[in-house]
Amino acid sequence: MRSSSTSSRLLAATALVAALGLTLAACGGGDDDSSGSSGGSGKAADPGSLKGQTITYWASNQGTSLDNDKQVLTPELDKFTASTGIKVKLEVIGWADLLNRILAATTSGQGPDVLNIGNTWSASLQATGALLPWDSTAFSTIGGKDRFAPAAIASAGAAGKDPAAVPLYSMAYGLYYNKKMFADAGIANPPTTWDELVADGQKLTKDGHYGLAVEGANGAENIHHVFTLAKQRGASWFDDKGAPTFTGPQQVAAVKQYVDFIAKDKIAAKGNAEYVQNQTITDFASGKAAMMMWQSAATSIKAHGMTPDQYGVVPVPTQTAGATGDAGVTSMVAGINVAVFNSTKHKAAAEAFVKFLTSTDEQKILNGKYGSLPPVTEAQSDPAFQTPDLKVLAGVLQKSAAPLPQVANESQFENLVGPAVKDLFAEAAAGKAITDDTVKAALVKAQQQMPAS
Repeated sequence: MRSSSTSSRLLAATALVAALGLTLAACGGGDDDSSGSSGGSGKAADPGSLKGQTITYWASNQGTSLDNDKQVLTPELDKFTASTGIKVKLEVIGWADLLNRILAATTSGQGPDVLNIGNTWSASLQATGALLPWDSTAFSTIGGKDRFAPAAIASAGAAGKDPAAVPLYSMAYGLYYNKKMFADAGIANPPTTWDELVADGQKLTKDGHYGLAVEGANGAENIHHVFTLAKQRGASWFDDKGAPTFTGPQQVAAVKQYVDFIAKDKIAAKGNAEYVQNQTITDFASGKAAMMMWQSAATSIKAHGMTPDQYGVVPVPTQTAGATGDAGVTSMVAGINVAVFNSTKHKAAAEAFVKFLTSTDEQKILNGKYGSLPPVTEAQSDPAFQTPDLKVLAGVLQKSAAPLPQVANESQFENLVGPAVKDLFAEAAAGKAITDDTVKAALVKAQQQMPAS
């Protein structure tokens, strides 16, 4: 997730990449020895020939802090080095900075060999030519494309093109609810429709506690939820040619419904309009809010002292009960992909590292520690991923999740509409009326700033 404070810089970097039509990428880390290049043979390089090389790895913040990520990853990287002789220089980058760093690397020629990316960025970064295409030859070096869940592969690049990255961690949104707060309010079951959620939320909003917590200043969270709410209305944010369709009535209705949790329904605290970095989890785990919509949150909830028996997880509501098809979409296909910069000087070493990260054993370890789901299907049967909450989220990925638009301008969409929703939340918190016209004006402004398809 990213704050909107970097939006202008991200847009500038993205626009520069598009304007120059760049197909080059960041130089790989380590020394200048190019003997590790695989040459596209489709065969994994002899580990002995890679010994002594150093690759750089930009990891995304998956744990409770950057230091926590280092604690999780360092012993695994040491394991990789011990088995291959390849050293890994690790940098963990927070979500507020990651896309900005990546876009800057595509233009400066200074970047890592291997990096994590949010899967929603796959098509945008693919369009720059900065990332190694994972064609059948590249996939053969890590065991083949069919090892990965189809939904995860669908969020790795534009349709009809070779994926720009490889799925690493899979996640989905669920509705988390506090069992005791529901029982105390006389609510027998969690909501399945939005009308039920608002009604339940209003019963739960009292004495300084709220029915729902949202992350109003978090642009990525805003995008994820308005994507789902629009999808449930049969609408997308881009047409079939990749042109933005931000101002349609269904898109306006989706944004208004989300902002109304503060504006009209008043089931989320006004202070939520300023939440940008996981404060939602703190409010939920502390009992300040009875519900939240979040991605694979078990590890973070536990870190805040809440035990699994104290909460339940169900799919996010739909507009009508039992909805199917687009109307039944309850989550974007969430997740993290791992990519290789196309001009790395250590291609074989980078591919060997991706093979390690996506090996069945390592998938069990890393996803188990982070509370996410393995996109490698062979790892999914491990008992660690059969907990009640993860089984619900796995079902969401299989049955009711859809990928965000895999178009070249997706990152600009995130960095324009996400902050627009943030501003609407801020207006709602200040007591200003949020109407269809208010929302449409914000979306018109965002669409006017979009570059040509």
